[in-house]
Amino acid sequence: MPIHTVRDHSHSDIEDIYSTRLSEHGLPKYRMPEGTSEPHAAYALVRDELLLDGNARQNLATFCTTWVEDEVKQLMTDAVDKNMIDKDEYPQTAEIESRCVHILADLWHAEKSWDTIGCSTTGSSEAAMLGGLALKWKWRARREAEGKDTSKPNIVTGPVQICWKKFARYFDVEIREVPLKGDALGLRPEDLRDYCDENTIGVVATLGVTFTGVYEPVEALARELDAIERDLGLDIPIHVDAASGGFIAPFIQRDLVWDFQLDRVRSINASGHKYGLAPLGVGWVIWASKEDLPDDLVFYVDYLGGNMPTFALNFSRPGGEIIAQYYNFLRLGREGYTQIQQACADTAQWLGEQLAEIGQFDMVYDGHGGLPAVAYKLTAGDHGFTLYDLSERVRMRGWQIASYPLPADREDTVVQRILIRHGVSRDLAALLLEDIKRELDHLEKNPVPNSTAKPGFHHG
Repeated sequence: MPIHTVRDHSHSDIEDIYSTRLSEHGLPKYRMPEGTSEPHAAYALVRDELLLDGNARQNLATFCTTWVEDEVKQLMTDAVDKNMIDKDEYPQTAEIESRCVHILADLWHAEKSWDTIGCSTTGSSEAAMLGGLALKWKWRARREAEGKDTSKPNIVTGPVQICWKKFARYFDVEIREVPLKGDALGLRPEDLRDYCDENTIGVVATLGVTFTGVYEPVEALARELDAIERDLGLDIPIHVDAASGGFIAPFIQRDLVWDFQLDRVRSINASGHKYGLAPLGVGWVIWASKEDLPDDLVFYVDYLGGNMPTFALNFSRPGGEIIAQYYNFLRLGREGYTQIQQACADTAQWLGEQLAEIGQFDMVYDGHGGLPAVAYKLTAGDHGFTLYDLSERVRMRGWQIASYPLPADREDTVVQRILIRHGVSRDLAALLLEDIKRELDHLEKNPVPNSTAKPGFHHG
């Protein structure tokens, strides 16, 4: 009679994941465990925790890419070991970054796109800070040459993304964020004279305001700054924060003049991982000419094997997102980007029309002329609920929609914003619309007179 033995499967690949030692306890949260665990078990248990995150495709509060092709995922895997800062070890990744810089310079009408300068960053926030630093250094050099005080730099903006407030605080620059007067949604030319002076390092014009999706009138702002220079002798440059619009306007709003076609525009930042369609982790900043990036901001590193210039705030970072950006340029071309961005714009405008017909919303931005987005507020009167309540209700169906007050001086106006990105189809937008209608009906029948709903986290 054969003798059967019981084998110890404690370290076997065939052991069930949920009977491993790791699965029988809560995962470590504050101390590293003493021992090792099976890779398949550790992977499965971490993945299980991630099930508690929201569905990124239903997150219509974020500007960031939530859908990529399988080829992009493979390129990211292929590049997982590439440190893009090490241009001596990875010269072809450096070459691909350089190609992207020149492609964007050409897209944004740089006079000599083949001879411009720029770099990739971890996102448009870092890129914006680099643009701001260049403005400060150039302003300081001019003031020092004139023998004037350099202790009180300021930057003039409309309603800006939080990165500009970080820039101002971190780099000791006063931010003059112009309040929204009347029905204004962004910076207007008539605002500039009241806020600009000899200490203004630059004006930030936003191509796609975070709060509403509208474009600020860059060309009109430039004309007013031209007039200010004629009248007052103040030569103030423009940096365009085109975090999203920089990958939209060149394709579907081609008649709009906002970029290096304007001499007043000296630098532009954009997010590759927003409407640039790249995976999370890449932004871009481009200067109109090499003279616009002060030499003092460039460092030369020789301890990685070569003598390489660097002027980003971060150092080591992955190269996969840059490679994926180049893949998108190659894969889609102007035609592909145009088709995608136009489809997003068409869906946003359709959604805006449908929301306006509901009768309970006043459209603040209907998707025409700016980003593929809509923003709206409740009509005047007591509805028995707030937009925060509506956000909570649709969240039960998985949708994440941002609700928040507008910036100063329109804080009393609470808006809800929906972003339409690549991967948000007309059908998906229609499903969202039906859920909004359903939850509005529920709230009408079940008012929330003492609502405690408040803004949740939303990506700005």
